[in-house]
Amino acid sequence: MNAVQLIESLNLLEEHERIEAKKSSEIGKSLLETICAYANEPGLGGGWIIAGVARDENTLFPAYVAEGVPDPEELSADIATKCSSVFNMPLRVDISTESVNNKPVLAIFVPESAPQDKPIFFKSQGLPRGAFRRIGSTDQHCTEDDLIALYTGRQVESFDSGILTDASEEDFLAETIDEYRKTRAEANPDAEELQWTDEELLQALGCIRRNEHGQWYPTVAGMVLFGKPTALRRCFPMIRVDYIRIAGREWVPDPDHRFETIELRDPLFRLIRRTLATILDDLPKAFGLKENTLQREEISIIPRRVLREALVNALMHRSYRNQSPVQIIRYSNRLEIRNPGFSLKSMEHLGEPGSTPRNPKIAAVLHETRFAETKGSGIRVMRQMMETSGLTPPLFESDRGQDLFVARFFFHHFLSPEDLDWLSRFKDMHLSEEQARVLIFVREAGAIDNSTYRDLNKVDVLTASQSLRHLRDSGLLTQKGRGPATWYQPTELLLGANNSESSFPAATSIAPQSYSSNPQALDSNPQALKEVFVQEKRKAMLSELPQEVIAKIQTLGQRHKPEEIQALILSLCNLHPWKAEEIAVLLNRNIETVRQKYLRPLKREGLIVMTRPEVPNDPEQAYTAKKVDN
Repeated sequence: MNAVQLIESLNLLEEHERIEAKKSSEIGKSLLETICAYANEPGLGGGWIIAGVARDENTLFPAYVAEGVPDPEELSADIATKCSSVFNMPLRVDISTESVNNKPVLAIFVPESAPQDKPIFFKSQGLPRGAFRRIGSTDQHCTEDDLIALYTGRQVESFDSGILTDASEEDFLAETIDEYRKTRAEANPDAEELQWTDEELLQALGCIRRNEHGQWYPTVAGMVLFGKPTALRRCFPMIRVDYIRIAGREWVPDPDHRFETIELRDPLFRLIRRTLATILDDLPKAFGLKENTLQREEISIIPRRVLREALVNALMHRSYRNQSPVQIIRYSNRLEIRNPGFSLKSMEHLGEPGSTPRNPKIAAVLHETRFAETKGSGIRVMRQMMETSGLTPPLFESDRGQDLFVARFFFHHFLSPEDLDWLSRFKDMHLSEEQARVLIFVREAGAIDNSTYRDLNKVDVLTASQSLRHLRDSGLLTQKGRGPATWYQPTELLLGANNSESSFPAATSIAPQSYSSNPQALDSNPQALKEVFVQEKRKAMLSELPQEVIAKIQTLGQRHKPEEIQALILSLCNLHPWKAEEIAVLLNRNIETVRQKYLRPLKREGLIVMTRPEVPNDPEQAYTAKKVDN
């Protein structure tokens, strides 16, 4: 592609996995990190960088425009030189200088590196910090799990094949080995391993291994699959399943309103069966009458196959390196399954064929016994079955920062008579069937992005982007974030009188107003209107603060030490919870700067906590000072 086509693609899609725009000021380490990410990302086939392009925010609908680069010939030579010297392996990139609106820009194509050359990383930083992956439309530092995924074609030991030196073969539960044999025989009666002794079977499955002295020890996989409950508690004290029941729709951290919890700890085959039975016993039931029968049948509101796939997915792909439980939280309107370990697959490719197992030994055993597939079909099956059952599609979230994967399943049936009645309020807007689905989904889930829209309506990226913009321009959705981080939440116009019925609160009072149907009648400088609005909001927030806090904020300059600003934010959070965007407005700072430089360090030190820790990306997420027990 040429530079003009690259810019057009960015403006059409707002985010792009294979195209990255870099301003002149970002041509340096940021550009090299993107090159590293493109070279590493498995199956992406490389990507494009267009340097000398910036996003113009001073228009009604911000777009990417050429701003040019200084001395493009010298810059091209410098990039090529660094690509051949700063990484552990020399990278060869294609660089061309083009003119866009009479301004020179660089179009750079980075090919994907061969499997045997990965991971590519900065020599000065080493591993894992110096390696990057392309996750969606962002460049992310590699974790240990990422490195294992990148070492394709090399002999790399997975965590689940590691030896447990404080365990022995006496810690295996004989009955669970018998269960494996029985289940394997049901899947394949002619499997040769059924004729082996238990010792030979455990060796073949990678459940026991020799150490450097030739002694046999259980592996992580062996203990997880066949370990006694007492041994599991000793070796993995926090690795279990917690089934938590919440009375309402939100997490309640108040100690006076305790939730019900069941802790489950067992070898994996038993754990899957026990946990599934616990969920099914507790979920709301529907009743059905099969053809030619007189006896009614109880049917789980969420299909059993969906629950089984989600549970196996959580236990098979969870990070056993992370000593924390899988949490299954049953709210009044949804079920959430939260497992340690972000998705090794990009969210854009979740549900596509092909699996990237974090625990290959465990995954192989579950596959052989037909508990799980290794084709990456689990997510697709869950989506299809929820759709077939007329239920709201499942929502998946992968958080690399917190090393967490969340699956949400709503009990709400899609396009019920009540939904159709609610949608009739918008009949004058002539919504398509796809857009009607989106509005119902946003009402229940509280937010949507391009990826979720595509999953919901089986459309391409461009169609989803155009439709979401239409709903935004109609005043039904409010756009949040920008570029790669674009997402949408419902407006007051959408929620209306049903605001209290929504799973999540409505859009905040500082959300932009709905767009006019006559853009020409709008002010020619929308950025100025935005600034006025922000300053009015700031004045209103300042008026509610103590005088000593106001004085500190008013004397705050741009060159204050981070520690001083963190102390000021802590003072604010001692008063009441604040959203990141509110703190940014108060302090006249960029919201990402507030998150990265101030909120994250305070949270890491345990001085502040999230008000909704179970939903890190909740639109209503706020921060408050951690209470200290006297």
